[in-house]
Amino acid sequence: MDDKFNTTYITFDGYVQIHKYRYLYFILMVTLYVLIICTNSTIVYLIWIHQNLHEPMYIFIAALSMNSVLFSNAIYPKIFVDVLSERQIIPYSACLFQWFLCYSLGLSDVSILAVMAYDRYVSICKPLQHPLIMKKSTVTVLLLSAWLVPACHMLVIIALSADRKLCSFSLNGIYCNNSVFKLQCVSSRVLSVFGVIAVTNVVIFPLLYILFTYAKIIKITYKSRGDVRKKAAETCIPHLLILISCTSLAVYETTIARVESDFSETRLHAALYQPLINPIIYGLKMKEIFKHIKKMFCSVKVK
Repeated sequence: MDDKFNTTYITFDGYVQIHKYRYLYFILMVTLYVLIICTNSTIVYLIWIHQNLHEPMYIFIAALSMNSVLFSNAIYPKIFVDVLSERQIIPYSACLFQWFLCYSLGLSDVSILAVMAYDRYVSICKPLQHPLIMKKSTVTVLLLSAWLVPACHMLVIIALSADRKLCSFSLNGIYCNNSVFKLQCVSSRVLSVFGVIAVTNVVIFPLLYILFTYAKIIKITYKSRGDVRKKAAETCIPHLLILISCTSLAVYETTIARVESDFSETRLHAALYQPLINPIIYGLKMKEIFKHIKKMFCSVKVK
């Protein structure tokens, strides 16, 4: 390999086991990609065109769906090419960019879930103040922060990784993730320290805030009337399911990427399926969204 940054190529080892079934795998991946794009785009479209869905909670759901579309577009097109290719390679610079996109979007999901937890707390515990607190400007600032804060943290990590000398050019898996650290000749103390800071800021703090917020919601709704409990259950349960899904994925990806095993080489990445979970849960569990989906399909059927 050439030592110059712009001509250094990384190979993926994760395709070895599926080479024999690559056409079947290609069809599976294309089907999954189409489902992800269609379902998430439908959620965004319905929230965009229906005035009664122009509320903070639904705007945050639309943001999660947009993240899923962008995340999938950062991963799947390269997988399509690699599955049908004899050699699965990517320039190191492009690998860093893919890593940046995937992790920035993935981590922003956690931030958006923290913002949604705050919105649910205000809506359920302070319903009269909700319109005043969750104004359009506030929602905009919260959403921008949820996207920019993780992106800035990842940008620093990518910048610190870009000039590191590589001693390995073979990456476990089928897309670029934090396994990139294993390619470097010597581990960086600065990268390790900043990595801990980044995880604390964009993962641990938001998760602790979400748990604290939902603990307060549960405490207040436990003492409230039946209709308040029902409202809390209808809106909070889908968020908690997505939170469990995102947290499990984060733990899985972080652990497997750092473990040398046959499983880490042959696994089908859970991240590929995560973007399909959000629209399924929100489409089925959120009453207003489900009502519009049902109405849309009924009108198509009539036509």
